[in-house]
This record gives sequence, structure tokens and C-alpha cells, in this order.
Amino acid sequence: MILVDSSVWIDFFRGKETTQTIRLEALLDTQELAVGDLILAEVLQGFSDEGDFTKAQFIMTTMDVVELVGEEIALQAAQNYRFLRSRGITIRKTIDTIIATKCIAEGLVLLHSNRDFEPFVTHLGLQVVV
Repeated sequence: MILVDSSVWIDFFRGKETTQTIRLEALLDTQELAVGDLILAEVLQGFSDEGDFTKAQFIMTTMDVVELVGEEIALQAAQNYRFLRSRGITIRKTIDTIIATKCIAEGLVLLHSNRDFEPFVTHLGLQVVV
């Protein structure tokens, strides 16, 4: 299953054409996609227009909504952050550490356009859509 990060959803809903949004459009009808609960909140809170909000909510909630964090993932995310930090790598947002950790733990493949996920690929085995 492919988890789609907010970095891709935001570009997608803004109509920005990127490698990742083109890939998302191709996957929407052909692949089982998932969205994280925190990603859902992060993306939907950005809509000011009610119609756009409703459309985005419909699209995103037709997919599997994955609970991203609980005690086990929180603890592992902290360990992953500390591991990367010990190698001189600082991840800018806690949510990115949680998303990457959940994907690693559950074998989810991540579709993203955020450079903070790359250390998780290199050092911790995060699988991403290429």
C-alpha cells in the first residue's frame, strides 16, 4: 500500500504539476492508496473555501485512513530521530519522523516531495515511490 504525504496532496490540490502529483494522478485509479490521519488533518485545515474542502475531504477519505501514531510508533519515532541526529542529521518536523517511522514499521511505501524523508531512506530503509 502507498501512503501519500501532505507535501504531495498540497501540490495536487493547488494544481501544481510535479513528478509526484503526476504519479498520484496515475495511482488514484489503479493502486490502493492510504492517507495518514495526521496528514488528513494537516491538508484539510489549509482550505478556506468550503467547496474545495468538501471535494478534498471526499477524495482523501475514500482511501484507507491510517492511524499514524500510538505509543509504539511514538517511541520508535523518538529512537529514529535520535539515531539520525547522532549522525548529524536533523529532521525539521516531528510529523515527518512519525510518518516515516509508521511506513517503515508497517511496510508502507511513501509518496512524497519532502527532502526530510531522504535520511530515512538512506539510513533506516524507508521505501518510497520512485
